[in-house]
Amino acid sequence: MINYLFWVIPVCSLVALFFAFIFFRKMLKESEGTDTMKTIASHVRKGAMAYLYQQYKVVIIVFIILALFFAFLAYGLGIQNNWVPFAFLTGGFFSGLAGFIGMKTATYASARTANAARRSLNDGLKIAFRSGAVMGLVVVGLGLLDISVWYLILDNFVDAATESQKLVIITTTMLTFGMGASTQALFARVGGGIYTKAADVGADLVGKVEAGIPEDDPRNPATIADNVGDNVGDVAGMGADLYESYCGSILATAALGASAFVANHDMQLRAVFAPMLIAAIGIILSIIGIFTVRTKEGAGMKQLLRSLGFGVNLSSFLIAASTFGILYLLQIDNWIGISCSVIVGLLAGIIIGQSTEYYTSHSYKPTQNIAHSSSSGPATVIISGIGLGMISTAIPVITIAMAIILAFLCATNFDVANMISANNLSLGLYGIGIAAVGMLSTLGITLATDAYGPIADNAGGNAEMSKLEPEVRKRTDVLDALGNTTAATGKGFAIGSAALTALALLASYIEEIKIGLQHIGKETINIAGKVIDVSAATIPDIMTYFEINLMNPKVLVGAFIGAMMSFLFCGLTMNAVGRAAQKMVEEVRRQFREIKGILTGEATPDYARCVEISTKGAQKEMLFPSILAIVVPVLVGVIFGVAGVMGLLIGGLSSGFVLAIFMANAGGAWDNAKKFIEEGNHGGKGSESHKATIVGDTVGDPFKDTSGPSLNILIKLMSMVSIVTAGVTCAFSLL
Repeated sequence: MINYLFWVIPVCSLVALFFAFIFFRKMLKESEGTDTMKTIASHVRKGAMAYLYQQYKVVIIVFIILALFFAFLAYGLGIQNNWVPFAFLTGGFFSGLAGFIGMKTATYASARTANAARRSLNDGLKIAFRSGAVMGLVVVGLGLLDISVWYLILDNFVDAATESQKLVIITTTMLTFGMGASTQALFARVGGGIYTKAADVGADLVGKVEAGIPEDDPRNPATIADNVGDNVGDVAGMGADLYESYCGSILATAALGASAFVANHDMQLRAVFAPMLIAAIGIILSIIGIFTVRTKEGAGMKQLLRSLGFGVNLSSFLIAASTFGILYLLQIDNWIGISCSVIVGLLAGIIIGQSTEYYTSHSYKPTQNIAHSSSSGPATVIISGIGLGMISTAIPVITIAMAIILAFLCATNFDVANMISANNLSLGLYGIGIAAVGMLSTLGITLATDAYGPIADNAGGNAEMSKLEPEVRKRTDVLDALGNTTAATGKGFAIGSAALTALALLASYIEEIKIGLQHIGKETINIAGKVIDVSAATIPDIMTYFEINLMNPKVLVGAFIGAMMSFLFCGLTMNAVGRAAQKMVEEVRRQFREIKGILTGEATPDYARCVEISTKGAQKEMLFPSILAIVVPVLVGVIFGVAGVMGLLIGGLSSGFVLAIFMANAGGAWDNAKKFIEEGNHGGKGSESHKATIVGDTVGDPFKDTSGPSLNILIKLMSMVSIVTAGVTCAFSLL
């Protein structure tokens, strides 16, 4: 029966892609509105596609070099699985494809959302949200399809001494395409983030603060580049980001299941299929949730949040109930406890989402307090925003800590006395991995709420530039402010899942080290005078053999380097935005100065030049930080060995997780504090308070849209690189 259940996985992935196509076609049938609206949408669409093609040219070169390197390790040195180069390439391809489809949908949806908002708020919400759902369904559909196809390929071609060993090899090899997805995601997030924030900062500082013209005013030369940036950063980048999060959590858990039940092949197979089946059923339940999202005319922020929340919470409740049925049907050992681990992951995701909403929505006190502080100038706005961001890390960190412990204990029947015994450790780690799957099981709808944000933002920009009626702009402003909160919630959700997934990947790294030892001909290891077969060694055995403990200086050095990587990476990406934004500011000032009649509306700005500046800046600046994330784990492995790499991953995970939440929430709060004032509070648009919050929003832009969301990819990419290059570490480590 278990082999028949497998086919549910590819079928559900095809269902997701089918509904994504239906939503896309239905959106295209809507009108883009007036000729002006169509022209503006066309400019944005062309700019976004032009940027993406340029980015893919750079990324393809990097992928070819890395694939050749992996081929050399596999076919030249024989220290890696022969399938690795191919799996790596497909992971990158599907990650990029998910982002491309999502962005293409968004660029077609924004003007249609603005035009629908001319009829009613609900019509605008439905088009924006269901267009965002295209992204969500494409990500989960392509992710599960990729996993299904690779499982079938490897199941037919991998040879091993026993069926249990074969499944371990299959699942660890499949992790490789997770590295391809992570690499593509990092380039997409960093490049897109630099692009969008360079344009946004230039448009805000010169347009709104210096020239005193509204946001998205057609007189602002950077406004088209700003709208393009929303698509390449917040849609294409986010889609690639969550594609690798989704696949990474499923693959890491499958690898842990293969390890935990290695003594029983039938149970092992069930444990491998369990995360895939939970994700597959989550697709169907996400689609149900998507159809429930609607609102009434005149709804405020809390009512709109409740509308989106109802769909997400309904899907979460249904998957929680379904999990017990899935695991019961699989007859997996301790199915009740492992089901509870999934529930823990779902609850953790909801709590993190609610916490993020509280700290970033202007419906609540924290963001309103930032707006209030604007009365004394931009400095106090910056101070209060940084303070809020720091405070906001407490709930997510405590939530993830509790989720880790509870998921572990649920999977081990609360055997506290023997938590880290060899058997319990494997089961507990499997529980943590499947909690991450639970958190991401409803990604089809949670990503829809995230992708909705930039679509609503662009719709507002189109309405402003097209000079639509004030009532329409009011509706798009409401949808846009909602989008800022849902985008921040989505980022918190992605960061939380990254923490659980990265912890599961630590255990997968140990499994890959075992395979790496066998690749270099080391079939046995000696632990305290006892000879142990490598293939039968447990996680504690491997950790003892490589002296992975807090008293080992190699572990401590690795932890310091990992913690440094988070800050170094953020510093590099923040400075990259600053340099690109400076060029944009100079260009906007030049056009205001040299092209007479822009501010009076008698002359048209040179939008293309601003798009070109953002494109070149992003292409140039994204390479170094992205390549650094790939090179450092390899160097640490070669110099400090397995112990150093474990320290690196733990240090990067702990610092990166907290820093990412801080940056995402501070940036989101600054943005919505500005929106709160623009609604007429504290003097409204054009006031000194408004200008102070624009400065805060400008500082927060790279926080929330470049550096912060890139950190969760950094965490997982370093883990994936370490797993893929485990053979290099085993063969060439110096210490």
